[in-house]
Amino acid sequence: MFRKIGLIANFDKAACRSVVLRAAKLIARAGRTIVADEQTAELAGLKCAAFPNVAAVAREAGLLLVFGGDGTMLHVVRESHGSETPILGINIGRLGFLTAVSSNDLPDALQRIWKKDFVIESRLLLEASGHCGGNRTQMRALNDIVISHGAVSRVIELDVHVDGQSLTRYRGDGLIVSSPTGSTAYSLSAGGPIISPESRVFAITPICAHSVAHRSVIVSSSCAVQVKLLSRELETIIAADGQVQANLCADDAITIRTSQRSAKLLHLGGSSFFATVRQKLHWSGSSV
Repeated sequence: MFRKIGLIANFDKAACRSVVLRAAKLIARAGRTIVADEQTAELAGLKCAAFPNVAAVAREAGLLLVFGGDGTMLHVVRESHGSETPILGINIGRLGFLTAVSSNDLPDALQRIWKKDFVIESRLLLEASGHCGGNRTQMRALNDIVISHGAVSRVIELDVHVDGQSLTRYRGDGLIVSSPTGSTAYSLSAGGPIISPESRVFAITPICAHSVAHRSVIVSSSCAVQVKLLSRELETIIAADGQVQANLCADDAITIRTSQRSAKLLHLGGSSFFATVRQKLHWSGSSV
């Protein structure tokens, strides 16, 4: 299993170079082949088949090792276009909810993978489609779709429907529609719930709502959420995972739903989402 391993690194992080080189040596020692995108190959000086983009590496490899932080993972998931190739994140960043393995634990992690001591989780992807300023737009996100004001901090008004039924009109700084994976990201800081990643739901969470009655709402992953911008003459932005964005104009309508594609994330055997939450959020006290 996994005879060909794809390596993709955040080339803006200098610390990635030594970790990628170590991974390449461990993989070669195990009798497996490495491939990489051109930027990673150049960063680490790898002598391997190099491809122009993430999608090409994902098509070629049986497993992707991604070196960086959660932002790098989000980039790779988006650029691999819902590939069935599983992804394992190697944490070179700080928080690392998506990067499952510390760079210090890389040798042990690879040994466990060779022994098939892992699980592959299928994670929901969100899609946003509609018109932005008269132009057709479509975005895909692993974490969240966020609609918010631009550089000027002023209240925006959004009319929200779920499967054609009116939910409410939100007035505030914006709105987050997050997947279970994204529930520990921006949504959490805005007061949204933590959602176990295997749950087939997503959350609608207002950002600094002007009504204290407005709270996060959980809906089924089979639902479609329609958001219409009512505010005029105010810069408003829609963003997917904080990395791809477009400007919305008054009366623009966006529909957010679960994508038919999913992301495949590899986790080592015995790993626990709730243990990760306790560790990353520094929860203390009894676990009973």
